[in-house]
Amino acid sequence: MKAVLLCGGSGKRMFPITEDKFLLDFLGKPLLEHQITTARNAGLTHFVIIGNPDNTAKIEQVTRRIPGIEVDLAVQKESLGIADALKSAEPFLRGQLLVVINPNDVFSSSACREIIAEAEVGAASSYMLGYEVDKYFPGGYLQVNSHDELVRIVEKPNPGEEPSNLVNILIHCHNDPEELLRYIETVRTTRDDVYECALDNMVKAGRKIKVIPYRDFWAPVKYPWHIFKVVEYFLDNAQPYTAPSARISEKATIEGKVILSDNVRVLENAVIRGPVYIGANSVIGNSVLVRDYSHIGRNSVIGYSTEVKHSYIGDNCWFHSNYVGDSIIDNDCSLGAGTVLANFRLDEANIRIKVGDSLIDTGYDKLGAIIGRGCRIGVNASLVPGVRVGPDCFVGPHICLRQDLAARKAALLEPRYQVKENKTTLDEDKRKELLRKLEKQG
Repeated sequence: MKAVLLCGGSGKRMFPITEDKFLLDFLGKPLLEHQITTARNAGLTHFVIIGNPDNTAKIEQVTRRIPGIEVDLAVQKESLGIADALKSAEPFLRGQLLVVINPNDVFSSSACREIIAEAEVGAASSYMLGYEVDKYFPGGYLQVNSHDELVRIVEKPNPGEEPSNLVNILIHCHNDPEELLRYIETVRTTRDDVYECALDNMVKAGRKIKVIPYRDFWAPVKYPWHIFKVVEYFLDNAQPYTAPSARISEKATIEGKVILSDNVRVLENAVIRGPVYIGANSVIGNSVLVRDYSHIGRNSVIGYSTEVKHSYIGDNCWFHSNYVGDSIIDNDCSLGAGTVLANFRLDEANIRIKVGDSLIDTGYDKLGAIIGRGCRIGVNASLVPGVRVGPDCFVGPHICLRQDLAARKAALLEPRYQVKENKTTLDEDKRKELLRKLEKQG
């Protein structure tokens, strides 16, 4: 039995986060490592990982450090969907039961265990997981018969036109991969749904595809704010830990479930209220408050009097006297003193963000900035709730940023200040008089 991990796609809806979703770090490990560990805990040890020309080296780096697994790596030259990915890995897919997994969805190991258990004893050609939703989800919906067998897949229907409340989770099991590939070759469609059409055609030809209800944890990562649910899941399932090399001031306060990695320093009067994760070599400065499912990466400095609330912070970030509320900040970013990432609208409505041509309701009434890697934010800048800043941007001092910035842009105040000759003469006797008064007070 082999597990196929689909890592060749691109996350166009994740702007301004440019890293592949499965390579984002959680608790010091990339998501891909967590996913492989989850599948291994369900009994899967042989993996076929389908990457693209830009990420295969990183995938190899991740998999080399995971013990007890065998890995075959295939390359999908272009991001052309699931069917094309499977065709790219065809030499590795012959003759064995396949479990196809989307590594950008986070789920418990019970998901793999349940589908494998059904496939090993059942007589269906393929098996799928279905998840009941109570509100619209922008994905594929499953119509099933009274025996929980697939009738058809409806890919991304309009809200109100869903054939059921059962959403397709991309953990599928196929007993005959070569038959699946043959059906893929026969599909003719102009949409990015060749794989789904192949499954529909199998059903029409009389093949049975069993849909297994799944009720455990599931968090798809489609938009940047979905990162919050993943952080919450991993922290909820982790144990508190303080590395032996971590140094904590006697005047600091640590409360709740907190994970402090190697060489973390927590200085005087800092307060950390878990659940919270602090990555290796990071510094939590004097009078800092970190709380409410915050996740801070490696080599970051959360400087004096900063508050970080329910935020995901990358590696090598530097802050000083800031408020960071419900925000996502990628690697290598700096916030100047006094910068505020606001997270709550004055009208208290949900934050909506434009993705492509659609205005998406994030589902959050508290959502701060989403900042790409390599950004610099000047002193006393303010970013309104839900604003996105592309990678390698500068936001100048005193800016109130109210709209998104594309990558490699600079937002600066105009008109610029003037530089003139300084003709002011200071009264030295006045300063001496002030010093005399201070001496008398002492």
